[in-house]
Amino acid sequence: MGLPITLSEIAPRISAGAFILNSGLGKRGADEATAAGLHGFASGTYPFLKNMQPQQFVRTLANAEIAVGAILLAPFVPTAVAGAALTGFSGGLLGLYLKTPGMRKPGSLAPTQEGLAVAKDVWLLGIGIGLLTRGTVDRRPRVSVKKARRLAKKAAREARRTVR
Repeated sequence: MGLPITLSEIAPRISAGAFILNSGLGKRGADEATAAGLHGFASGTYPFLKNMQPQQFVRTLANAEIAVGAILLAPFVPTAVAGAALTGFSGGLLGLYLKTPGMRKPGSLAPTQEGLAVAKDVWLLGIGIGLLTRGTVDRRPRVSVKKARRLAKKAAREARRTVR
């Protein structure tokens, strides 16, 4: 039995997975100032996060990034699952971009200099949607080669009988 991914899915899964995993691992040892900054930024856009302590928020964020990165890098995780995880994660990042004042130029989706770092995460959403789509499309042939040969032989026999 083969792995539930194809050769064409390996590169996007490795690039996105390694990037996100590295980000999560880097946040594990975040100091108070870093935690407060990340928490303040996220809770300004997502008010439900205000109830969390900054260190708890950063630990949760780091664990989520590590999990999403690991899911993408693990070849035994089906592509649809990896794509769904990445799409959800990157959707949250783009929500920060779209909802945080000063990230976009007025009346536009174009980023300001401050929003550029978050806006570039749109590539993660693109990869996630691509993987999710690829993983949900039936990639198995409807008829195996062996069965196709058998059906062709049967059709040829029936054609010879009708000609006689």
